[in-house]
Amino acid sequence: MPALRALPPRPAHLAVAVGFAIAGCLAGAYYHPAPWQPFDVRAYLLTVLIALPLALREKRPFPVLVITAGGFTAYLLLGYQPSLNFWSPAVAFVSVAAVERRRRAGSGAVVLAAVIALSGVCGRLPWPVVVVQAVIVPAVAATVGLTQRRLAQRNAELRRLTALLGQQQRQEARRAVLDERFRIARELHDTISQHMTIATLQTGIAEYTFHADPAAARTALGVAATAGRDALDELRRLLIVLRTHDVTGADEGPSARGDAGDREDPAAPVPDELLAGIDRIPALAEHLEVTGLRVTVRFLGEPRPLHPGVELCAYRVVQEALTNVVKHAEAAAAEVTVEYREHELDVTVLDQGGPAPGTRAAPTRTAGGPVRQAARSAGSGHGLIGMRERAKIWHGTLTAGARPEGGFEVRLRLPLGQQLPGEHHPPRPDRSSG
Repeated sequence: MPALRALPPRPAHLAVAVGFAIAGCLAGAYYHPAPWQPFDVRAYLLTVLIALPLALREKRPFPVLVITAGGFTAYLLLGYQPSLNFWSPAVAFVSVAAVERRRRAGSGAVVLAAVIALSGVCGRLPWPVVVVQAVIVPAVAATVGLTQRRLAQRNAELRRLTALLGQQQRQEARRAVLDERFRIARELHDTISQHMTIATLQTGIAEYTFHADPAAARTALGVAATAGRDALDELRRLLIVLRTHDVTGADEGPSARGDAGDREDPAAPVPDELLAGIDRIPALAEHLEVTGLRVTVRFLGEPRPLHPGVELCAYRVVQEALTNVVKHAEAAAAEVTVEYREHELDVTVLDQGGPAPGTRAAPTRTAGGPVRQAARSAGSGHGLIGMRERAKIWHGTLTAGARPEGGFEVRLRLPLGQQLPGEHHPPRPDRSSG
């Protein structure tokens, strides 16, 4: 039972039992007034019998009470003076009140009251004193025992809550590790996928046109090399962000900048230019021109400063959606619309599902058409999952699906909170690339 754990350890019980035995024997040896019997060997044995069972009161409280009360009764009926043996049944009853059920504790109280009354009668005390003594001693012992019971219950509850808290902390730690792994995987996918797609397509074009059109092959290899360098640069930025900054939060205070040759301070906040924002979407569209995809970017509404995490979310969704157009669609053109509403940011990415009417693909696209066709795959679905996870982090929604008129649509809606203080973004006109 939990109450048992709150009692003193067994060595303490043994010390109490031995102490009562020694004290009872000393009191009987040096104090034996008339008309009680002299303290002989039998008295010593009874005193030891009354006291030593107290060492077992932790595990067997009620039997210990019965033994001590029975021994004390025999001790009194044989004519020995009450002495210190009076306290052994009372101490035993404290353990009964602390751990036993109410019915057994009530029986123990009756046993203790009877032996205390017998002690008073044998001691020739006035009857009012005998009655008061028979009531007070069990009452005090019961109060002490119930206090131990409540303390034990509180300690048990505290241990339970401590164990539950430790379990929850371990679960939170595991959840934090998993969330961080998902975040890193999402960042790696969104950052590297676009550049690797471009590099793969351009190297395929170079292989396809190596003998037929060496100039086009050299151009494609140059584009692939640029995409590789951009991928390394993005990876470096990502590693800095993951090491020094929570991309889903905002750090206050000025950015820590040093000379170009200074070593980066891992404790310093990440400069704002290392976090992709909405203003980088036109550059992203221009970068995809080398794949033959013409991207039109439009800004609607009044542009205003947004939380860096919201801007990064919008940028990554656009980046992943356009990369999917390049990898999995036959569209020659796509359209990105960023609309600033009063309480919401609405980002839409549309593709036409095929070559745009009245347009002619770029030479690299024509040369690389078979390569791009071969590079398409069904996809793992991680990109869509990552986009939805990003939207969920910022309490937004993301829908994606085919349009009835053809093509595919990805739409992101993000609720807007308070603007960042001290920042001002001038209005951006409609821009297109490609």
